[in-house]
Amino acid sequence: MQRVINDPDMLVEDMLPGFLEANKSLVHASSENPRTVVSNFVGQGAPRVGIVSGGGSGHWPAFIGYCGQNMVDAVAVGEIFSSPTAKAFEQCIREADSGKGVAVLYGNYAGDNMNVKMALRRVEKEGIHVATVVANDDVASAPSDQRDRRRGVAGEVLMWKCGGARAAMGGSLEEVIACAQKAIDNTRSIGIGLSPCTIPSYGKPNFSIEPGSMEVGIGHHGEPGIKVEPLKDANGMADEMVEAVCSDLPFGSGDDVVVLISGLGATPVMEQYILSARVFSDLKDRGISVYKSYVGNWFTSLEMGGVTLTLMKLDDELRECVDFSVNTPALVQL
Repeated sequence: MQRVINDPDMLVEDMLPGFLEANKSLVHASSENPRTVVSNFVGQGAPRVGIVSGGGSGHWPAFIGYCGQNMVDAVAVGEIFSSPTAKAFEQCIREADSGKGVAVLYGNYAGDNMNVKMALRRVEKEGIHVATVVANDDVASAPSDQRDRRRGVAGEVLMWKCGGARAAMGGSLEEVIACAQKAIDNTRSIGIGLSPCTIPSYGKPNFSIEPGSMEVGIGHHGEPGIKVEPLKDANGMADEMVEAVCSDLPFGSGDDVVVLISGLGATPVMEQYILSARVFSDLKDRGISVYKSYVGNWFTSLEMGGVTLTLMKLDDELRECVDFSVNTPALVQL
């Protein structure tokens, strides 16, 4: 491996000091748990609902990149592609609590589900009111009538954006949870994988994609997709992704949407814009209006090649939340 690392077993420990120092105006580590990253804006202004998330490292800017003003208040940091500990989630909840309750917004993965539930049982004994929303926007990971089995992928970014905005507006815990749930219920995603990634401590690719092939519906950890087929050009990829996402909710003529296109780590942003041009064209042909778009590396998977497409259908509340200002290491919106 030719990587910019020291010890392959110490990536997270070596990364966090650099991240925290580079973003010290926005975030800091909890004194109680170094695997808990906390927004510097917690405790400023009137008490409000806290927003907590977390997940495995290797998906930059998820998860720590979205910790900051008006988005996520505390993030539990896991090892590469592994859930944070229950202790890290527990400390996040304590750090984010200002007496108004805490919303834990996270992805639908077995380890995260288990450790969040353990953390909730512990902090609720301390009188902290906690509620959760589990993201399940990946259309490829289970049929539409089994959404509770679907993974959370890049749609989590929009869930955090809306949940954090609703909390910053002064919403109650019930209102924040309802808004975050609405955001993920109105969001669908799919990915296409072009090449694998290598977890440094493992030392070799965690799956394979043959040259001239692409895997439709691949997960962020290399979970199998729904099919492997001959490599298409950018227009062909876009057409297939738009059809898969739009037919699932479904999205249709007259809808306003947010589009989020993310590289998986190795695909240049230039190529993402080539794909996005066709996505915008396809949506226009369907009578769907793009209200706001994000194109770039928003939720990656180390150096995996490929892209994800996420659409969120808007109503007045979600539109207001999408427009709300944020200031985080990964997303600044005035």
